[in-house]
Amino acid sequence: MVDQLARTLLSKALPRGMELSHFAVLNHLAHLNEERTPAQLARAFHVTRGAMSNTISKLEWAGHVHVRPDWDDARRKFVAISPAGRAARDAAFAAISPAMSRTARALGTERVRAVLPVLRELRMWLEED
Repeated sequence: MVDQLARTLLSKALPRGMELSHFAVLNHLAHLNEERTPAQLARAFHVTRGAMSNTISKLEWAGHVHVRPDWDDARRKFVAISPAGRAARDAAFAAISPAMSRTARALGTERVRAVLPVLRELRMWLEED
């Protein structure tokens, strides 16, 4: 339930036309600051290649990512965040920051910091499974 409520809160705050999945991929690419294949992105987000291809197509159409062929293996592609994508990610982050800050203030920043290691450990455990 927490996941659903948090997703709803963040989705409402995102700029018009941006979905949470778009923001997540842009944020991931912005942090990595290097290209990834669609298969690598699908694995990172634990979704099917088809689902990731759909998200990448929408991001490419919006000009938020660049997709190029792998020059060594024509069957593969590489995805990189574009300058417009970085700007869209920054705008989305600015839009959701007030909601995140309100939540942290309501719960208490120390309590939020205390739960983060537990959530990271839970994520790592679930990823192994």
